[in-house]
Amino acid sequence: MENGTDRGTERDAPPSRGAGNGEATEYAAAGRIPLAVVVVDRDGLVSHWSRGAHRLFGTVKEEAIGRSVADLLPVSGALPEDDDGTAYPDDDGLSPGLEASLGGLSAYPAAGRARINGSGDGWSDAPDGESEYGAERLDILWWAYPLVGAEPARLLILAADAARLRMERGHDDEVDERISPGFARHTELPASDELARRLPDILPNMGPGLSGRIISQVLELGYPVLEFSQCDRVPVTPDWGVPRRAGRHRSDGQPWAAAKQIVVPAGAEHDLEYVAVRERLEFLNEVSTGIGSSLDLDATIREVTSAAVPRFADFAGTHLRAAVLAGEGFPDGVPDVTTVWHRVWVEHNDEPGRWDDTVPVGEAIAFPEHTPFFQCMSTGEPVLIPLISEEMGNRISGEFEKRDLRPLINGRSMLVVPLKARNVVLGFMVLMRRPGREPFDAIDRTTGAELAARAGLVLDNARMYTYQENVADTLQDSMLPQVAPRMAGCDTATRYLPGTRLGRVGGDWFDTVKLPGSRTALVVGDVMGHGLKSAAMMGQLRTAVQTMAAMQTPPAQLLRNLDDLARRLGETYLATCLYAVYDPIRGELQLTNAGHIPPVLVRAEDGRSELLDLPTGAPIGVGGVAFETTVVRVRPGDRLVLCTDGLVEVRGVDIGEGLAALCESAAHPAASMDDACDTIIRALNTHGGRKDDVALLMARLNGILADDVAEWQLTRDPREVARARRLVRAQLLHWGLADAVDTAELLVSELVTNAVRHATGDRIGLRLVCTDALLCEVTDGEPDLPALLGAGPYDESGRGLRVVSRLAREWGASVAGHSKTVWFEQPLTPPRRER
Repeated sequence: MENGTDRGTERDAPPSRGAGNGEATEYAAAGRIPLAVVVVDRDGLVSHWSRGAHRLFGTVKEEAIGRSVADLLPVSGALPEDDDGTAYPDDDGLSPGLEASLGGLSAYPAAGRARINGSGDGWSDAPDGESEYGAERLDILWWAYPLVGAEPARLLILAADAARLRMERGHDDEVDERISPGFARHTELPASDELARRLPDILPNMGPGLSGRIISQVLELGYPVLEFSQCDRVPVTPDWGVPRRAGRHRSDGQPWAAAKQIVVPAGAEHDLEYVAVRERLEFLNEVSTGIGSSLDLDATIREVTSAAVPRFADFAGTHLRAAVLAGEGFPDGVPDVTTVWHRVWVEHNDEPGRWDDTVPVGEAIAFPEHTPFFQCMSTGEPVLIPLISEEMGNRISGEFEKRDLRPLINGRSMLVVPLKARNVVLGFMVLMRRPGREPFDAIDRTTGAELAARAGLVLDNARMYTYQENVADTLQDSMLPQVAPRMAGCDTATRYLPGTRLGRVGGDWFDTVKLPGSRTALVVGDVMGHGLKSAAMMGQLRTAVQTMAAMQTPPAQLLRNLDDLARRLGETYLATCLYAVYDPIRGELQLTNAGHIPPVLVRAEDGRSELLDLPTGAPIGVGGVAFETTVVRVRPGDRLVLCTDGLVEVRGVDIGEGLAALCESAAHPAASMDDACDTIIRALNTHGGRKDDVALLMARLNGILADDVAEWQLTRDPREVARARRLVRAQLLHWGLADAVDTAELLVSELVTNAVRHATGDRIGLRLVCTDALLCEVTDGEPDLPALLGAGPYDESGRGLRVVSRLAREWGASVAGHSKTVWFEQPLTPPRRER
C-alpha cells in the first residue's frame, strides 16, 4: 500500500497521446498529472474553470463560466448509470455523487471516483467538437472542498483522469491496481510547507483574497491524496537479477538508472516464483540473525559487510561517517561533498589484492557530487546501475583524482544502499556483481535496501553503545585522579574496576593529596548506588575532600564538614569514607572512618598483615554521629591498603571471608607496588557475582630519615635573614646539593623577610626537608595568609612572593591554629632519591 499526494499543476502542457493509445507523455513524471480546478458559487454556477478542466472535460473557460456545474460535470446519484440504466460500480466501491456534494457539504471535504461518458451536453465546446479523450468513458477522480465565508464562492472541486494516472505509473491490464481518492491533513505529509506554497500555482487568475481563503481551508481540511492498492504476480528465477516483468522498463532520470530488459521463458514465472522469494527471505533472515551478535562496532561492521558476499554480491564495501566511527554523538544534517567517509571494511571473492590499492580499508574520503555514491548518501535512497558501460565507468572514474576505478567497475552491476537510522544516513554499502552473474534488478534493489535497513539499525545500536562507553569512560576518568606514584615519604599504586561492563560509571573513588610538611592525605570513598547520579555525587564529595585537606583540616573535622555538606546537598547523599594522613617525618598515621571497611596494614619487619581496629563511625550523610581520629605508629617500609567494599563483599558470601582474603593477599610478597595490587585483585576478583565497583589504593610508607631534615628557630630580627641564608647554604653543601644553593638562598631570604616584617610572634621556624626535591617551610605566629600582589615600578614591596612563584616548582601557605606556614618546593637536578 502506498500513499502519495497528487501535486500536479494545471500549467502542464496538453498530453501528446490520443485516447487509449497507451503512449507515455514526455513531460509527466511519476506522481505528477494535470488537475482540473473548478470553483462553484452558491447558486451552483461555475465561477472558475481552469485549463486543466478544459483539457479533461473539453469545455473552454469562456463557455464554462456562469453555467451550472451539474451540466458540465454530469455525475448524478451515488453511482453512475450504464447505458441500460444499471448502476455501474467503480473498482473501489461506492462513491458519493457530485450532486450530493453540492447539496450537503458544509464543514467537511468529500472525495469520490466516477466513470462518465466523454461526450454529452456541454462538451461540444472543445476545439475538435468533443473532449480531449473523444467519446471514451472517462474514469474521474475528484475532490470537493466546501468554502466557508462571505464571498459567493461555495465549493472548490479538483478532478484528475484515473486512467491516465494508471498509464503514467506504467501499469497495464495485467496489473490489478485500484486507485482511491481521499484527504490527508497537512501534518501527515512530508514537506507540508512546500505543498502549501504550491497551492497558489494551481489556482491561477484568482485574487489574493480568494486564493488565501482556499489555501487556509485546504490546510485545515486536508490535501488530496491517492491510495494505490496493487496485486501483481512477479516472475522470477533462482538466479537473482530478473526484473519484475519481462520487457518492463523504468528509469528514474539518472544516467546510471537504465534497466536491462531480460526475457523470462513462458510459464517459468509460476514455477520459480516461490523458490526465488523464499531464497531472498531466507537470506534476509540469516543476515538478521548473523549480524549484531555483539555491541562491538568493529565486529558489527565486519559482520554486516561479510553478510552480502558471496550470496548477494561479489564485492561489498562499507563506508561510515567519521562521527559514527569515532563513537561520537548522532551525526547531524544531510551529508554533502565535504562530509568525510571512512572505508571501514571490504569483502570480495576476487583474487587477493585486486581491490586493496584502489579502495584500501581505512581510507578517509569525501565523495564527488556527480557519482552514484553521492546520490545515495545525499538522498538516502538506493541507487541501482544494472550495467556499468564503458562510457559510464569513464565518467564515474573521472570524478576521482589519481584513482582509476575502470578496471574494477566497468562491465559490472552496481547497487549502492544507504545505512540509515532514524532517517539519518550513517553510511552506505557499495555492492557489485561480476559480469558473468545476473545483474542487479528492482527486486535486488528492494532486497539490498532491506539488508541495509537492518544493518543500519544494528550499526546504530553499536554506535550508541560505543558512544555511551566513551561517555562513561570519559566521566569516570575525569572523576578519578591521576595519582602520582611517588610522593614525599611514600610510594602509591591504585586500581579501579567498574562493576559491570554496561554500567562503567560508579561512585567509588580514591585520592592522594599533598599536604604541607611532606605529609600525604590518603582517601578512599564509596557513594551508595551506581550510575551517573552516584558518579556526580562522588565528584562533589571528592572535590570537597581535596579542598578541606589542602587547608590542613584535621581528619575528624574534615569528615564532620563532609557530612554536613552531604546533608545540605540532599537526603540521597550517602557515602562511606576513610581518611588518613601520613606524616613521614614523625612516622605516624592519623585515621578517621565514616562507615567504611577498615584498612589493612602490612608490617615490613615480619610481613604480618592486620586489619586496623578503628571506630567505625556512621556513613557520610547520616548526621548526628561523632567521628574519632586514631593515631597509628608506622615504620619505613610498612604498607597501607585501602579499598572499597566491592573487593571484599560478594552476595551470598560472608564479608569476614573477604576481609580475611584481603589480609592474606596483601601480605603476599611482591616485586613492586603494581605487582602487589595485581596480586590482591587476582585473589579477590574470582567471584563471578561481583557487580559493584572496586577502588584500591596501596601506599608504601617509606618515611624520611632524620638526616634528611634540618630545622632552626629564628627571632624577629632583620639580621636573621642573613643568618637564614648562611644556614641554608651550609646544609645544602652538606647534602651535596651545590647546584641548588643560589636559588634556595634567594627564596628563603624572601620568606624569612616577610615573616620578620609581618609576623606578630617572637619566633620564626625554618625547616628544610630533602627527598627527591627540596622542601622549605617558614612558620610564624601570624594566622593571616599572604597574598600574591601586583607591584608597580616604584613600589617598595609586593615582589617577594612573585619571585617565589617564578622560581619554585610549587609553593603555598596553610594555617594551623594561630600560626601559618609558607612553603616552597624546589626541584633538584639530578633528583636526589630518598634513602
